[in-house]
Amino acid sequence: MSKAAATLRPIDKDAATAEGGRIRVFIADDHPLVHDGLRVLLDAGGMTVVGDASTGAEAVERVRGLNPDVILMDIRMPDMDGLAATQAIKQEFPEASVVIITSYESKDYLRRAIEAGASGYLLKGMPPAAIVNAIKAVCFGGSFVDGRLLADLMLEIRSPGNRCRAEDELEALTPREQQVLGLLVQGLTNKEIARELNYSPGTVKNTVHQIISKLHVSDRTQAAIRAVKEGQGHSLTV
Repeated sequence: MSKAAATLRPIDKDAATAEGGRIRVFIADDHPLVHDGLRVLLDAGGMTVVGDASTGAEAVERVRGLNPDVILMDIRMPDMDGLAATQAIKQEFPEASVVIITSYESKDYLRRAIEAGASGYLLKGMPPAAIVNAIKAVCFGGSFVDGRLLADLMLEIRSPGNRCRAEDELEALTPREQQVLGLLVQGLTNKEIARELNYSPGTVKNTVHQIISKLHVSDRTQAAIRAVKEGQGHSLTV
């Protein structure tokens, strides 16, 4: 099982953590042992588990009332799988940070997770410290993906038949939007981009929203990944 991982920091995010500044995490998994193990791990990592669910449908319902900072989502669950639950949560709460945590080392699942709006894809066999670091990265606007799976997926997506529409959408961006996207992929925060380009933070924020709309993606993480797929980003390490 791969332990390599790729970290992409596309944005900054105001993470509204309660509980004395502790990151508030929701766990969706149908295995009680996984629940217990993650609770111990997250508590030791300075985080608070604010709720849990054992089905995808239950996760969607409970997240509405808890507003966690990060949602850890298994894939294979009763009633509604984790990918469908992720999509439902992101449609209702676009700013929600969902991390898939699974034992399935599958580039197809990874592709579907990204399409659903997940900000991370972790394997349950990863070292505990890597899981804690991934949650922290996602909470503050980054994404964390198993590196080998991401490399395999990029090779597949970069095939000529999959690139035409994506290239057209990227070329349709204005020069300002292309500048901002390039810096976003490099890992700069909105404030850092504003300083780099001598724009106001509000202008950068609006430009990022325009990029999301034009690329037909659900969030800034997916916009950055789209740019990486087309060879426009250089901060991705595998």
